[in-house]
Amino acid sequence: MEATIVTILALLFLSFVALGVYATVKVAKAAKRGVDRTLDQARRTVEDTTLRAKSFGQIGVAAELAKLRLALRTSMRATQDALQAGAVEDASLRESLDLFARLSAHGRELDEDLKRLEREPDKAYVAGQLPALTERTERITGSADALRQAAHDRARRFAEDDLETLSAQIDVETGALRHWTAVDRETAGPEAAQTAWYESAPGTSGQTSPQPQPQPQPQPQVGETPQAITAPDPRTTAYPWEKTARPESAG
Repeated sequence: MEATIVTILALLFLSFVALGVYATVKVAKAAKRGVDRTLDQARRTVEDTTLRAKSFGQIGVAAELAKLRLALRTSMRATQDALQAGAVEDASLRESLDLFARLSAHGRELDEDLKRLEREPDKAYVAGQLPALTERTERITGSADALRQAAHDRARRFAEDDLETLSAQIDVETGALRHWTAVDRETAGPEAAQTAWYESAPGTSGQTSPQPQPQPQPQPQVGETPQAITAPDPRTTAYPWEKTARPESAG
């Protein structure tokens, strides 16, 4: 019995140790990925700053190469950010991401060629390559810009459609909230409805409702004996303010 308990405790201890090691490895990998992203971002920032300085501070083929690399990097990075952000809510952009991945391969190849020519000592050779390099850069950046702008237009269209649907729903809701006039007339009864109709009828503004005219009494026909007018018996006439008379006791 004691051996079994010791075995169970040992297994639990080993499980906790293994779980701790696994958690430590996961945290270490996540921290490494965070550090790598920070380093990559810092390296890109330094490279972009260097390219801007070369494009404005130098002349000749060095400045042209720097401008091409800067235009390529700016366009590709903006398109990547737009597609990745849009794909989170729009699954249709995943195919665009696949196309952009293929385009990125051409962009990286072009960037490597541009960097290699920056170290080329023969400036005349580099100048001869500039027209073809410029055309390649414009084709790649044009495709990237087209993908990015299409993604922006799609997101804007979805937003406009959603706003239009929301506006229609709000119009219906506001109409329902203002339905009290019809409800009040329906619950007030036919007399209130008749009065409301008469007051809203044309030519009746500021006039009072017509008073009922007295109906003529029928005249006795020839040959008939007029009936005598008999006063009502006061003993059988009851008024609202009188109490009900108690029956007299017999005797």
